[in-house]
Amino acid sequence: MTASVPPERRMANDIAVNLGHLPGESAAEAIAGHIGRFWDPRMRSRLLADVDAGADGLHPLVIAAVRLLR
Repeated sequence: MTASVPPERRMANDIAVNLGHLPGESAAEAIAGHIGRFWDPRMRSRLLADVDAGADGLHPLVIAAVRLLR
C-alpha cells in the first residue's frame, strides 16, 4: 500500500507522471522547477536524501530533476 511510501517520493513520482509528456530534458526541468518553487525546503531535503540513499521506486525523471536541483 502507498502508506509505506514516503510522501515526498510519492508526490515527486506523481509530478513526473503528470509532466512526463514534455519532450526530453524539458520534463526534468519542469519537475525541478515545480519542486523548487512549491515544496518546503525540508521536503526538498528529504527527497534529495532519498535519492542519495538510492531510493527504489523513484521515476527516472525525478532523479534527473534532483540533479538539476543541486
